[in-house]
Amino acid sequence: MTTPLLCLFIGCIIPFLLAPAAAYYRKAQFGSIDNNNPRVQTAKLEGAGARASAAQSNAWEALALFTAAVLVNHLNGGDPDTSATLAMVWVGARVVHGPAYIADLAPVRSGVFVVGMVCAISLFFV
Repeated sequence: MTTPLLCLFIGCIIPFLLAPAAAYYRKAQFGSIDNNNPRVQTAKLEGAGARASAAQSNAWEALALFTAAVLVNHLNGGDPDTSATLAMVWVGARVVHGPAYIADLAPVRSGVFVVGMVCAISLFFV
């Protein structure tokens, strides 16, 4: 498995790692987790809980572009070293993004989001 494909696998796991944070805040804010209507309950979250849910949604959204970028890069025989570096930086940015979002560190969150986007878009052209 190439490094970008391994990074894609890691990227697929990140949204699932953020799910317990949103669940924690649902339990803390509402006293229980409503598995019958989780999206309704999640929509009512405030503060860190709302940010945890948004971080998970953003992880899914970022994954879509990264998946396409890795596959296009792989199918077109992108430079292995540059592709690996871009993919690893993307993973690093996404690992920082979720906690920064939940902690309400907007400048950090925005910065690592931009870094991740630049890496993903660059993979199309390497």
